[in-house]
Amino acid sequence: MHETLWYLIIGAVLMGMGVVTSALRHLPCSSAMIYLALGVALGPSGAGLLQLDIQRDAPLLREIVEVALLVSLFAIGLRLRVPLSDRLWLVPCRLGLLAMSVTVPLLAGCAVLTLGLGWGPALLLAAILAPTDPVLAHDVQVHDPGDRDLVRFALSGEGGLNDGIALPFALAGLALCGAPDAPHGPPPLSGTFALAALWGIAGAAAIGGLLGAATTTAIGWLRTRHAQALGFEGFFTLALIVLSFGAAQLAHTFGFIATFAAGVAMRRVEHRASGDRRPREVIGRIDSEDVVATEKHPEKAHAFMTESVLSFTIELERIAEALVMTMIGSVLATLSTPLVTWGTIALAVVLFVAVRPLAVLPALTGSRATQAQRRLMAWFGIRGIGSFYYLLFALEHGPSSAVRPLAAPVLAVVSASVIAHGVSATPLMDWYHRLQQHRR
Repeated sequence: MHETLWYLIIGAVLMGMGVVTSALRHLPCSSAMIYLALGVALGPSGAGLLQLDIQRDAPLLREIVEVALLVSLFAIGLRLRVPLSDRLWLVPCRLGLLAMSVTVPLLAGCAVLTLGLGWGPALLLAAILAPTDPVLAHDVQVHDPGDRDLVRFALSGEGGLNDGIALPFALAGLALCGAPDAPHGPPPLSGTFALAALWGIAGAAAIGGLLGAATTTAIGWLRTRHAQALGFEGFFTLALIVLSFGAAQLAHTFGFIATFAAGVAMRRVEHRASGDRRPREVIGRIDSEDVVATEKHPEKAHAFMTESVLSFTIELERIAEALVMTMIGSVLATLSTPLVTWGTIALAVVLFVAVRPLAVLPALTGSRATQAQRRLMAWFGIRGIGSFYYLLFALEHGPSSAVRPLAAPVLAVVSASVIAHGVSATPLMDWYHRLQQHRR
């Protein structure tokens, strides 16, 4: 009966979200909020059907969340259809590097003051909460390939970069907490750690970019010249994601950045093949009885393949969001310390209204962002699945006595972000779109 009930629950949830998702776009509510509430309802504090322990199940949960992040990062890379030489890339790169570097020490200091933590756990907590989320920010991401809006492009690119850039900060925090040697590269805080971190970023970008470009070019050549490797976009997508991540890990670089770079590289190959025309314009009308003709067409092959891959990854991304946010909701009742305290409330408020804006200001210095765009980018530092991943990573590799007490404040901030940013995203972005139309 228990198994049958799960089939009914999963089927009802998937069907219900498929029906109401379009309506949510016009409401101050996000799908992540619904999944979070569903996890609470199914967890120990509700029906008791989903029994997860964040400490005991950390390795398994970390692997599931890792896959969800990889799919999302690849999908974000595919959406960014802007030449790498374009100055528009400066803003997300500065947000991903500068804003991250400012956020971690500021937030660590706030954690010491609000939660009474030592500097080791405080640094680890800051590193866990520093990355912005690439999965939950549907309303503030680029809508279509070629979308050049500064706010959406910057927030999307930042989410694609800083999930990988957060790793050396997390390793340093674990080292200060007394963890044994970290599983990636040299020991944290050693003389070669900074060089290893730079190699982790640059090497991952090169590995992912080369694999993405080479794979996409090779498949396009097989299709247009030899009518081979037709169909199976889902297989190619998953293959490129896991190959780029695996190759980056083997080279002791940051796999999240490699996967993001692979998506960007696939889109660059398509952009060079299609020119300034939008992919859908290049593809044109498809004969449903002869899709193969489009797949192997010399002018349409790359656009068709890339758009098919993007559609596939978006569907996977939505399923991953449902799975991970439900898991987060279910573990809220299993924490060893209270979820909501005055300290965690103060930490969330300071992060959202002080630390994030202060981190964004230097990143946007000299940019063409308007005051409205600066305020939106300062507010939409959404925390979610990336922070959950690094919490699980810390639980898996760090001392339980130091890491376990961090679970409650991390998940409290994530839950607060899901609610606060989920409620505000639709009205704020609607206001922003009206403002942009008025200026035009």
